Amino acid sequence: MAGPQAYPLNSLEQTEDLKAFERRLMEYVASLGPSTGRCRIILIVVSVCTATGAWGWLLDPRTSQVSFLQSLWNHPFFTLSCVVLVGLFLAGIHKRVVAPSIIAQRCRTVLADYNMSCDDTGKLILKPRPANT
Repeated sequence: MAGPQAYPLNSLEQTEDLKAFERRLMEYVASLGPSTGRCRIILIVVSVCTATGAWGWLLDPRTSQVSFLQSLWNHPFFTLSCVVLVGLFLAGIHKRVVAPSIIAQRCRTVLADYNMSCDDTGKLILKPRPANT
């Protein structure tokens, strides 16, 4: 098994490798943007619909006089929006909304071993070398 010293890279090769890694990371994070944006919009719209339906459901004086299921049957907008919201969460929309930040955080964790970090767009941040004491 070859160790890290088996194939030493010169400074130019290291720089090119870092640039290629940074470009690929930035491309990947940027490619998540459109789907993340759509998921955020869908989640916001369904959440607003659920809140609006809940407001009407709670203000209805008949809600406390009938059974829970009858109350839901009397408010189909609220019932449908709740079902859609729960379905979206079960489908993992919350993971898609935060996917770019999850990727960036995981990269930061790995890059910390190499005295680097990255921002939320995937751009590498080189940290100063620690002083050897």
